[in-house]
Amino acid sequence: MKVSDFDFDLPAELIAQTPLVDRSSSRLLVLNKETGQREHKHFFDIVDYLSEGDVLVLNDTKVLPSRIYGEKVDTKAFIEVLLLKEIKENTWKSLVKPARRVHIGTVISFKDGLLKAKCIAEGEDGERTFEMIYEGIFIEILESIGTMPLPPYIREKLEDQDRYQTVYANEYGSAAAPTAGLHFTKELLKKLKEKNVEVLTVTLNVGLGTFRPVSVDTVEEHNMHSEFYQMSAHTADRLNLAKKEGRRIICVGTTSLRTIESIYSKYGEFKEVKEDTNIFIYPPYKIKSADALITNFHLPKSTLIMLVSAFAGTTHIMDAYKEAIEMKYRFFSFGDAMFIK
Repeated sequence: MKVSDFDFDLPAELIAQTPLVDRSSSRLLVLNKETGQREHKHFFDIVDYLSEGDVLVLNDTKVLPSRIYGEKVDTKAFIEVLLLKEIKENTWKSLVKPARRVHIGTVISFKDGLLKAKCIAEGEDGERTFEMIYEGIFIEILESIGTMPLPPYIREKLEDQDRYQTVYANEYGSAAAPTAGLHFTKELLKKLKEKNVEVLTVTLNVGLGTFRPVSVDTVEEHNMHSEFYQMSAHTADRLNLAKKEGRRIICVGTTSLRTIESIYSKYGEFKEVKEDTNIFIYPPYKIKSADALITNFHLPKSTLIMLVSAFAGTTHIMDAYKEAIEMKYRFFSFGDAMFIK
């Protein structure tokens, strides 16, 4: 299968640069995955599409303020570091700019030495591993010196850092936000619960692959990145019951879907786990775990548009994207949403 099958032309002005004032006022394209029929609504209308007994699965990961700026201790050269994953205590896999200036043994100082990072390993494409040197509590230091790691296609300054967090973010660990969840407000979630929609959480920490494009010509050649995820016993039990009773399971975001599909396809049921997944979902893969999906509009030729194409069919997705572009929907992280039912 060709990666180019998932390509499309997107006008630059449709890439959302800032979040809307009201999270839930974004537009919502509703797509029937069986017929391809489309409707155009607003996100707050999602309440009308969910029914009593439905199960909504949220990814409660929290984005680390992991973009930090420092200088080399020896030359004072300016260095940007994006922390991606703590691989063991105080040891972080990271992306560095300019990587050519950072080698094994290089020490970078942040905010007058409040934090120091010593390079202990080099990888490809700007990847470096650092040993962190500090006194105190690491996350508190990071909160005081770091900024949100906005994707490279967002060039506007984010005035309110919390707008790159979901209102239910709870577990620090992500290098990027699970952006489909950014549309939810506490009031909207309250309305869904009052409608007896069951709300459950899983955690998947969005990692390195978010920042790497698909660079091969055929889909099957792509080496999918690995991400940490976990599911509690409570969530597993409730999802298994929903499956048994034939109730709809609706994932909020591709990260939630990757989590529950990883577990269900591996174990044949939902269960309490803490592990990594490198599941790569693309057509003609058949989703076994979920019945519906709330998602944003994704980048051309990305693994995410491949995933939603597996969920709803490539033709339905590409037709929906074409219509969304014609109707000037906003794309990517701060953009509009799609409900695939």
